[in-house]
Amino acid sequence: MLVKLAWGNARRAARDFSVYFLTLVFAVCLLYSFLASSDYLLALSLTDAQRASFAKAGEVLVAFAVLIDVIFCFLLGYANAFLLRRRKREFGLYLLLGLRPRQVAGVLLAECALASVAALACGLVAGVATSPVFGLIAAYVFGAPWHPEVVLAPAAALQTALTFLIICVIAAGFSVASICRRPLVELMGAERVPERRRLAGAAPLRVQRVAAAALLAVVWGTCLFIPGYFIIFVIPMGVCALIGTYFLMRVLAVRAPEWLRAHPDRYWCGLAPFTARQLEARAESAALAMAAESVLLAASMCLMVVGFAFSAGLRGPQAPAGAAALAPVAFACVFYGAAFLVAAIAVLALQQLAQMPGQVRSCSTLHVLGAPETAVRASLCTQVAVHFATPLAFALLHCLFGFALIGMISIMMGAEGFPLFALGVVAVTVMLLAGYYALTTAACVRQVAAPRA
Repeated sequence: MLVKLAWGNARRAARDFSVYFLTLVFAVCLLYSFLASSDYLLALSLTDAQRASFAKAGEVLVAFAVLIDVIFCFLLGYANAFLLRRRKREFGLYLLLGLRPRQVAGVLLAECALASVAALACGLVAGVATSPVFGLIAAYVFGAPWHPEVVLAPAAALQTALTFLIICVIAAGFSVASICRRPLVELMGAERVPERRRLAGAAPLRVQRVAAAALLAVVWGTCLFIPGYFIIFVIPMGVCALIGTYFLMRVLAVRAPEWLRAHPDRYWCGLAPFTARQLEARAESAALAMAAESVLLAASMCLMVVGFAFSAGLRGPQAPAGAAALAPVAFACVFYGAAFLVAAIAVLALQQLAQMPGQVRSCSTLHVLGAPETAVRASLCTQVAVHFATPLAFALLHCLFGFALIGMISIMMGAEGFPLFALGVVAVTVMLLAGYYALTTAACVRQVAAPRA
């Protein structure tokens, strides 16, 4: 019975959880493609010396896969937390109808197993189907001749399956523990718990504005004027950028609505007051999430540009001797950047979907009051657009300084093509963001329309 209930839940929620499922498929596809990169290279027409070199590079890349595992472990944990926030009331109803906590945990585990196995199968199929594309990237980074060829790497597929399933088991275990230790009252009232605004007065905001300016000045100034220290202390600098961006997000969350209210011709237009109030109601949790997403996006773009600039860019006459030895590290940077990019964009989308139960109630009230359907949809799209565009804007601002540093190092090392690499990475990031934005808004609109259908 529990498996049948889990299967029914999975089928019923397939459209609403499409972003969640797509994120899992992306994670599997990227992990498989990274682990199979040496197989892509060895399938090409290579000399014996190149084969020996690329086989050694594959051994190095397997070691770099640990960090990608950590990134996807975090991503899957956040995705499962998204599911729990969305469905706490549903699990509370199961308990209210007489199911024991152990049975509710069984339903959750069955759903996680169904989603994980399906995502693993689709991700591996997608990885094999896109192997010519990832093979092109590998050949481009390593400077190998390329021709399109579909490659199936059994060892990489097995390692991907084992790694992904272990991560899924860990994430599901935390999810079950989270549900079992929460009382029924908390589960039933989870959707109605409001956010509390902290440190939003005039004096705290001034302190946060000064702190944001100081932290970002330190990070950006060190990046431009003391690049050696920035590279050595890149992780502490990333933390400072995160904290500074968070403070700045909090300030903007208060000042932007105030500015809008100071312009009545813009504020009292359509459902603008409702949209502004909805954004303010979630500003406390959104500020930290958007700050983390902006830093992740900036790190992903910089890593991918570094990977391309210091591999394909070092094949000109000005390149230093031994530049080919950087190829494995550069390739790892490209995939780390892709992993960060998928993680950041998926968190953006899942965060919006996790807040939909409250949005459904608010939009239902608007429908009762006679608000036009087009206006309600426009308000939803605007809210999602703000949460996508704001981290992107801050990420591009961070990238201005990161790209400046990478450009200086490229000139010093004789790398070529840096502007094209930077523009290409930014373009791919924007297109992927636009795709996830379209999927997220479609899912949000479906959920708002579902109660009325």
